Amino acid sequence: MPFPVELPKPFNAQLADASRPQVGMWISSGSSVAAEIVASAGFDWVLVDGEHSPYSMETITTLLRAVSAYDATPMVRLPVNDTVLIKQYLDLGGQNLMIPMVDSAQEAEAAVAAMHYPPRGVRGVGSALARSSRWNAVPNYLTTASETLSLTVQIESAEAAKNADEILAVDGVDAVFIGPSDLAASMGLIGQQQHPDVVDAVNATIAKAKEAGKFVGVNAFNLDQAQAYMDAGVDFTLIAADVSLLANHSRALAEKFCSE
Repeated sequence: MPFPVELPKPFNAQLADASRPQVGMWISSGSSVAAEIVASAGFDWVLVDGEHSPYSMETITTLLRAVSAYDATPMVRLPVNDTVLIKQYLDLGGQNLMIPMVDSAQEAEAAVAAMHYPPRGVRGVGSALARSSRWNAVPNYLTTASETLSLTVQIESAEAAKNADEILAVDGVDAVFIGPSDLAASMGLIGQQQHPDVVDAVNATIAKAKEAGKFVGVNAFNLDQAQAYMDAGVDFTLIAADVSLLANHSRALAEKFCSE
């Protein structure tokens, strides 16, 4: 008798049930060992980053499997808003996708369409061949898949911040995630994520998301700034990465014990 599989609840459902902001870390090293360490550390969620990390489809799958034994919810960031890639990342078993550089409502609508089977969207049907349905071990996957998925789009440019109201109004966008680094660069303030103008733009977008009734997150490695954004009402945040922790602590040890 086949063993029925029930998928974990998606990130938007987790956010709806949460009593505090959900805090997470990036997994950027590609190491399944690092992924397990991060996922087992007690964070609420982890981001498997396919945009700025050297990940193949096989690596994404390996990392999803590595963190699946732990409570931290995995989200996967794609390198680009592309219908074919979204289909592939979904079929790998990525239930929670983050789409970078979404600057308009039209781009957000394209991402939503790629997330869902017809008639709602344009996702290609291949569930019997894919981890997403656990190779058809998830009962009625084709008709219930949308209930297992969560879409987060990134607002990380001055244009996107200007169009935030329209992006937030798109049905099927569950959350927006603000990227202060790219936002600062687009404002002519590259490397100045804590510049008052950048912080004001982030806070304005947070306020728009709350008004629209959509979940909103932000990236903030400066922990004081992260706390300030949580106090401003963000629902989720990323505060570090596996590679940044390794780099910073390694350099600190070398500075302490190896410098003349």
